[in-house]
Amino acid sequence: MNYKEHIRVIPDFPQPGIRFKDITTLTNNGAVYASAINDIRQAIQDKQIDLIAGPEARGFIIGAPLAVSMGLGFVPIRKSGKLPGEVVEANYDLEYGKDKLTIHKDAIKPGQKVLIADDLLATGGTIATTINLIRQLGGEVVGAAFLIELGYLDGRSKLDGIDIFSLVTY
Repeated sequence: MNYKEHIRVIPDFPQPGIRFKDITTLTNNGAVYASAINDIRQAIQDKQIDLIAGPEARGFIIGAPLAVSMGLGFVPIRKSGKLPGEVVEANYDLEYGKDKLTIHKDAIKPGQKVLIADDLLATGGTIATTINLIRQLGGEVVGAAFLIELGYLDGRSKLDGIDIFSLVTY
């Protein structure tokens, strides 16, 4: 399936010069959304995975249904102040700003194999921070899967040694 046909590109959002890839036009079509999740699952199904982790918020849209389809648990990586228990946190740079991510201290046990799922790989900052948080808890990152990759931003270079799968590349 040509998933690009189902992803709307919005110029100058959230700021001038950004061409935002809007996945809501994909996710609001149940058959296309299910197909995308299934195609990602097919690409990673041979990996040994104990948990899937996804960064807030669109990582939840990809990671949670992927985890359910594989019979695995899902670990939300949230922005600061959103998780109620004890957390580990890390600062990071966004594609267009700065923020902080957190994970519950008990979300991942040492040695668990974790796949990261998100909607978009851009500069790699969010995912590098997610990897850092998982490793702080003793988890092993076995790969990362994305609906979209912005290849021209070279986010892969920040994820050295991580096996990456992207369904669509711009």
